[in-house]
Amino acid sequence: MIQTSNISKKFGKLIALNQINLQCSSGQCIALIGPNGSGKTTLIKSILGLIVPDSGEILFNGKNISNDWKYRSQIGYMPQIGRYPDNMTIGHLLKMMKDIRKHESIELDLELINSFQLNTMLDKRMSNLSGGTRQKVSAALAFLFNSQVLILDEPTAGLDPLASEILKEKIIKEKQKGKLILITSHVLSELDDLVTQIVYMQDGNLIFHNSIEELKLHTSETKLSKAVAKLMTQAQRNE
Repeated sequence: MIQTSNISKKFGKLIALNQINLQCSSGQCIALIGPNGSGKTTLIKSILGLIVPDSGEILFNGKNISNDWKYRSQIGYMPQIGRYPDNMTIGHLLKMMKDIRKHESIELDLELINSFQLNTMLDKRMSNLSGGTRQKVSAALAFLFNSQVLILDEPTAGLDPLASEILKEKIIKEKQKGKLILITSHVLSELDDLVTQIVYMQDGNLIFHNSIEELKLHTSETKLSKAVAKLMTQAQRNE
């Protein structure tokens, strides 16, 4: 569904992406992990078309995304920090996004709006919301349009335990529908029940991409957090 072929990106002398080759297929839930500055955000923004790689190409369903913005309508994106107009209410924001996406031909997914009880606070302004409630709004928007691809950047950051469990259950449900889900997270313990594959990046390089089972076999660890920690240690020793 999404394929990157030798994509590279520099910001001045900083190599953010170094010939990244990645194949992501439907039905996978892929954790994109690595230390700060590893290139995760640049990769995500490149897939979203927000950053243009210096070289290489990105294919979405076999088509090059260069100069073709329409593919974005098939992606639901949850940023790590949602920035919305302070004077807008939750209701106005939802209506605006529906108008932008021309939702009439799309069966909307209202499950998170209802599960997070956002439907009871539609008149609240974004400026008056807590960080956790803003995160709930971001999650609800990402899933609202029933997109075939979901990109979730630190999705549980700032959520209380109940909201976090609701979101994780929703992610599992959408994975079972055959959607492609990309997740970045620093809380590795939350990924164990969610992800099928791990992509580990460091210094703009793709170090490891394989299944959870292969990662655990590679590191001789049974817990994801310990397996990733050992992988990071091995990668640093090989520098």
